Amino acid sequence: MTTFTTAQVPDLSGRTTVITGANSGLGLATARVLAARGARVVLAVRDPAKGRAAAATITGETAVHRLDLADLSSVRAFAEDFTEPIDVLINNAGVMIPPLGRTADGFELQFGTNHLGHFALTNLLLPRVRRRVVTVSSNGHRMGTIDFADLNWERRPYRAFPAYAQSKLANLLFTSELQRRLTESGSPVLATAAHPGMAATNLLGHLDRGSTLLGRLRTTITGLLTQSDDDGALPTLYAAVADVPGDAYAGPSGFMEGRGAPKLVGRSKTAWDGALARRLWTASEELTGVRFPPTVTRN
Repeated sequence: MTTFTTAQVPDLSGRTTVITGANSGLGLATARVLAARGARVVLAVRDPAKGRAAAATITGETAVHRLDLADLSSVRAFAEDFTEPIDVLINNAGVMIPPLGRTADGFELQFGTNHLGHFALTNLLLPRVRRRVVTVSSNGHRMGTIDFADLNWERRPYRAFPAYAQSKLANLLFTSELQRRLTESGSPVLATAAHPGMAATNLLGHLDRGSTLLGRLRTTITGLLTQSDDDGALPTLYAAVADVPGDAYAGPSGFMEGRGAPKLVGRSKTAWDGALARRLWTASEELTGVRFPPTVTRN
């Protein structure tokens, strides 16, 4: 079996890819590869100035559009303004373990941004998507649960990591239910997901870097378990262009799926729960006011 690298990304001339959060990190690394292979890459970013600065570092055709996933009015405006066909939509943007915050619509920030924002964006753009929808999840989904009684952490004491894990589990349940609906409608579009492993920029950032012992521990663990943004982008690229089935989930092949060449990986039992996925879809429709479009790309 050939190890997937950027060399396996085919010529993408004439194709358009929209990437959320493409002004830095994994999104920018993904954008650079796709643009270098000939794709027109649209950087959908909250801060257009940062997006333009990022685009200036990319070799190839790019465009920058404003999109704030934490504001459904911004999501709707993006979808209304962007009328051209999209070959691949990559739902990459996200927030990870912040203090308690709320979106413009009152949702818990991680659930609202990581899941609901992308849920609304995907369904609004879906009539124009021709090939794939890739959603970036995390191995943190394995510790996630969906609390339908308190999806937005309004009753429970807020805990940042469980909230993050819920949002990443939601990403996988969304992918599964989206693929089911696409298949049922006769669409050739595939819904896939990926996780980047452990990024050196994020892992153990809460440790005190001023402590020599903790600093050495952080450096050692980072070196063993993490990979660069360029390598962390490979599972997303794999999910976007490789010959994989619908509802495929890609991640690193190395130790604890923290680093290494991408492959198809497993997910938690909860993430395979079709009834849970359908229930979350219904709840997401109610919260966002956005539904699966009556018209999608068909064979």
